[in-house]
Amino acid sequence: MTIATALVVCFAAGAVFFTFVGAVGLLRLPDVYTRAHAASKADTLGAGFAVLAVGVAFGGGTEAIKAGLLLAFVYYTNPTAAHAIASAAYNRNVTVWTRDPKGNADLQRDPEGDGGLSEHDDEEETR
Repeated sequence: MTIATALVVCFAAGAVFFTFVGAVGLLRLPDVYTRAHAASKADTLGAGFAVLAVGVAFGGGTEAIKAGLLLAFVYYTNPTAAHAIASAAYNRNVTVWTRDPKGNADLQRDPEGDGGLSEHDDEEETR
């Protein structure tokens, strides 16, 4: 096994791992905001490793340049799309996953609309 083949296998394994973690996060996390986070972070890393594996597998030249451009495109667009989804959900007042005062986790609406911060918490943040 050559060094290039070993790198391709390692990058492909990293791509499978991070894509799997992103898929599990997308299925298991409770609300649209945490799901967007899982999709943005893990799938971007998984796609990055996959494109790196392709770049190493095809060697230098125009293929590596195309893989690099694709990598830059993926790294730019995935987080932007996740931000757009989360922003649209926030603007539509989509339910946020929070914990009640007893510590029970549930999807709840924030009655004050301040993200769970009280006036006292705002004062501490400005210091």
